[in-house]
Amino acid sequence: MTPSPTRAQKLLGAAKANVPEGTYAVGAGLMVAAATAYGFQIIADRQLDENGYNALNSLWVLVFVVAPGFFQPIEQEVARALAHRRAQGLGGGPLVHKAGRLGALLAVAVAITAIVAAPLWMIENYFHDEPIMLTCLLVALVTYFFAHLARGTLSGNGRFGAYGMMHAAEGTFRMLFVAAVLALGFSTPGWFGFALVVPPALAVVVSLRGQHDLIVPGPDAPYSELSSALGLLLVGTALAQVMSYAPVIAANVLAGDENDALLAGFITGMFIARIPILLFQAVQASLLPKLAGYAGEGRHDDFRSGLRKLLVVVVGIGIVGVVAGATIGPSVGEVLFSEKWTLGNRDLALLAAGAGGFILALTLAQGLIALRGYVHVAAAWVFGIVVFVSVMPLGNDVFLRAEAAFVASSLATALLMGILLIARLRVATATIADLVGVIEHEQLEL
Repeated sequence: MTPSPTRAQKLLGAAKANVPEGTYAVGAGLMVAAATAYGFQIIADRQLDENGYNALNSLWVLVFVVAPGFFQPIEQEVARALAHRRAQGLGGGPLVHKAGRLGALLAVAVAITAIVAAPLWMIENYFHDEPIMLTCLLVALVTYFFAHLARGTLSGNGRFGAYGMMHAAEGTFRMLFVAAVLALGFSTPGWFGFALVVPPALAVVVSLRGQHDLIVPGPDAPYSELSSALGLLLVGTALAQVMSYAPVIAANVLAGDENDALLAGFITGMFIARIPILLFQAVQASLLPKLAGYAGEGRHDDFRSGLRKLLVVVVGIGIVGVVAGATIGPSVGEVLFSEKWTLGNRDLALLAAGAGGFILALTLAQGLIALRGYVHVAAAWVFGIVVFVSVMPLGNDVFLRAEAAFVASSLATALLMGILLIARLRVATATIADLVGVIEHEQLEL
């Protein structure tokens, strides 16, 4: 006799039935990518001296500001436009080609800017006299351009398994690259830099293997089909990435060579403080399918209630992060980054508060994007950067100034995003489903 399912089993089965296609695959890929990112940082902390570690993380910050900032909007627009064409039975080949040309132009423009800036300022003052990092940056522009274009193409075609595999493969290849570097005795900043920027290309090859009919011939695609507001999306995404790493950027520029050890400790603290962002991704995976169900059934009041609950959870994650940073954070940091750990409870609490404010602002920003409030989003991120720059000069301790500026700017941005979203909701014509779709597919880069 087959035992009757328990209430917990019934609830679990219902939850699985309501989860959109690909949620688990993409979520699993993101978790592997996150875990390997921390593994990469821990190994680099143990193998490199302070100057080399700082140079590597200067590259890390620049890569994860530039690549998502310029290429993620293209990924998202390719996914959206391809899905729209697919629903109409139209091939998306011309659309992908147009996006590829646009992304290539952006990559070339950034590369030229970096090459011009390198001898004037970047290598000595930003890359800590490690010129190989400029080469790594140029490689990253190519590999991440192709990675984001491939992600958008896979997502737009509903190939979520391959999409998730790309995230997981990138992190896995990165760890394998590091293992090979260590086995060969090449533990220098440049080799770690290549371990950071080469794996996306390998991940593209793996994830596209066996995929067919991704680029199907179809009617010509004007650039406006990607988005009439792509420029504003690029500005908004780039500024969001800048704000997420603003404390590291500011400290890196202002700390000076005599503070290499303190800067290395500050960087490790920033990675610990970003753990709430990983928790936020898990919350997205569990709550947003329910919101999507409410939207699909036309239960808009339930949706608004669910969105309020999501924001409460986001605030809760931020509070947990602050409390953890003020209590157990330094102990965790000493275990993971024993060689370079220098931060105390106050530092981690402030950095965690800034990270919490950032994910709150990011959540509200996606609502504005869904409601076509592109100008509002860009303006809010600009406002946040202005607040950061305004607060940063106050005080004497560079690192404390960076922490305080991060908290002030992220919370100020979240407040303005909320005000603008409330105003936009009163006059918006976008559907609730649009809002869910944008938030659900938003990726956070480490």
